[in-house]
Amino acid sequence: MRHIVRCVCQGNHVELYQRLPPEVVKIVLVLFLSFLVGLEREEHKLADRAYAFGGVRTFPLIGLIGYSLALLCGPQLLPLVIGFLVVAGFLLLSYWHKLQSMEAPGVTTEMSGLTTFLVGALVYHEHFWTATALSVASLLLLDLKKGLESLASRLGADEILTFAKFLLLTGVILPTLPNQQYGRFHINPFKAWLVVVAVSAISYGSYVLQKVTKKAGGMVLAALLGGAYSSTVTTVVMARRAAREQHPHLFAGSILTASGAMYLRLIALLALFNRPLLALLWLPFLVLAVLAAGFGWGWTRCSDPNARKMAREYDPKNPLELKTAFFFAALFLAMLIATQLAVIYLGKAGVNTLAAVMGVSDVDPFIMGMTQAAGSAMALKAAAGAILIAASSNNLVKGIYAYSLADRSTGIQALAFLIVLALAGLTPMLWLGT
Repeated sequence: MRHIVRCVCQGNHVELYQRLPPEVVKIVLVLFLSFLVGLEREEHKLADRAYAFGGVRTFPLIGLIGYSLALLCGPQLLPLVIGFLVVAGFLLLSYWHKLQSMEAPGVTTEMSGLTTFLVGALVYHEHFWTATALSVASLLLLDLKKGLESLASRLGADEILTFAKFLLLTGVILPTLPNQQYGRFHINPFKAWLVVVAVSAISYGSYVLQKVTKKAGGMVLAALLGGAYSSTVTTVVMARRAAREQHPHLFAGSILTASGAMYLRLIALLALFNRPLLALLWLPFLVLAVLAAGFGWGWTRCSDPNARKMAREYDPKNPLELKTAFFFAALFLAMLIATQLAVIYLGKAGVNTLAAVMGVSDVDPFIMGMTQAAGSAMALKAAAGAILIAASSNNLVKGIYAYSLADRSTGIQALAFLIVLALAGLTPMLWLGT
């Protein structure tokens, strides 16, 4: 009986919906979206106790005006533009009144009124997703005023320039490069620069997080973010600071944590450029990252001779210098060519030797070269083995850096931890058969 009643009710609802004029749903959507914006402005007006244009009634009316004009004008754009200018004129009068009565008036409310007008017109033309996206974006920009202003106060002119460089790398240079192979070594300019963009994006993301959390978190957070940026640089910076502090457990554990974060960085790069390689290495890399970061964090909890709490000092450099990007691109191409030559003339032993040597510096160009060569110039398992060797070699070199630059106690602990991590990083080669 309940099933029959439910079917009858559903049938009535469908029939009622079909009987409704198609414009009803559009009008309801316009009212809903514009009411949300008006509600946020109403709360803002009540909180500030100052003059503000519009609220829960005005914004729905603006949305309905936009919808009605679009309905009357149809495909003709000029009458709709004239109506938009008329509404803009009323909003201009509101802003002029604010200029007369307030010291530092904002124009956000008036701009949101114009956006609401456009939402109404978009809904009529059945651009529902765009209208909803505009409304949601308006709500977020209006409601997150304090947070956005706080973020703007933290970002200086250099940070804006840094982001502009990132856009230059991704949105300007990358689309102009040809996506095809050239020459004996099958060099693809688009893929080569895409590697630069991906590595820069991960480094830039870590850089931004370090800037945003500069005054929050402790050494472990700095180690995690620094490891995603560059575990080698982070190790050198922490080792030098450890030389003048009495916190061996804190710094040795943090250095190990940074190397654990390096494996997470490698997982991200493999996921972007070679999924078959990722399938072979994601589990051992994830295990190594969790063990290194977990043990490193636990080691930092041990008591040190100096009980003074340590604050973060590391201020990362801009990772998006154009010279650095071009240098990385050249280094990546050199590693790609060297890898293919090693495969042709020296075989797997030559590639593994090259991997061990590259671990002394930055392993990213070599590992990115492996992602391009694996599956074509060399076998997947051989490439996976070379990546494991490069990462372990890099961990060993970082241990030597820590031993050389830090105080004796921190250096011995960090070297021992990184030797163990390097050996553990080679164990997957046993079941890979490399």
